[in-house]
Amino acid sequence: MFVSSGQELKAICESRNIKIWQYTVESEMKRGYDEKTIFEQMKKNLEIMKISSNHGMENEVISVSGLIGGDAVKISDYSKSGLSLCGDFITKAMARALSCSEVNAAMGKIVAAPTAGSCGILPAAIISAGEKLNKSDESLVQALFTASGVGILIAQNASISGAEGGCQAECGSAAAMAAAAVVEMMGGSVGMALDAASIVIKNVLGLVCDPIAGLVEIPCAKRNIAGTVLSLTTADLVMSGVKSKIPFDDAVSAMNKVGKEMSCSLKETAMGGLAATPTGECLKKSALKLHKNSRI
Repeated sequence: MFVSSGQELKAICESRNIKIWQYTVESEMKRGYDEKTIFEQMKKNLEIMKISSNHGMENEVISVSGLIGGDAVKISDYSKSGLSLCGDFITKAMARALSCSEVNAAMGKIVAAPTAGSCGILPAAIISAGEKLNKSDESLVQALFTASGVGILIAQNASISGAEGGCQAECGSAAAMAAAAVVEMMGGSVGMALDAASIVIKNVLGLVCDPIAGLVEIPCAKRNIAGTVLSLTTADLVMSGVKSKIPFDDAVSAMNKVGKEMSCSLKETAMGGLAATPTGECLKKSALKLHKNSRI
């Protein structure tokens, strides 16, 4: 049984001098899986993440609806130009995030981490940070277990579903998971990792889920970019010594309450937000028309 709060997780990890990823692996082993099998499965997930985060940077991937596509290549090319204000590290991470979203929208294989709509954030953050820090695949796999542990806590105490809690629960959770994982990858403590997750949640609190035409493409793909950048910058923020004034558990609790108070029109129904704008309605019609014609 996994612990039910960040406070409990921190206490256990600190008392045993272990990381979140180690506790997460141990919890999986208690369910009857051996350590080798657990690591092999997560390594498979990592390989899929690598492919999906790179494919769109090298190929113009167009979604089935035609709503999105080809932008990951543009960002990737721009990252090599030397013109970016943010530098090649952040822009390449942005390209990776968008690549995953484009592959997903084109019916390619991705890892839902924690959902398909937020599939680009964790891969982009983990792989980019690993590349920057010269980390091995083993370290990346460990980071994914850290992210999983944080994701479990969010799922237990709030939601990772846009239909239940808005995009704060999808892209927000993914970014929180990624930030915590990157902090541990950088040598930060369990407390620091949870601080990073808390800061991310605070910064996305109230983010609505308003997919145009009900498809996780617009604005979802670009929110994956935003979530990736937020996770990486927050990791640096925490590693500099900045702490979250609001504990992780309180942040998750607040996200849960905000999600419940949010209107149904703002929770993946495509009835509010950007989906209900004049442009959103036009894009919906064009996407549905293309889908209808493709089935003839």
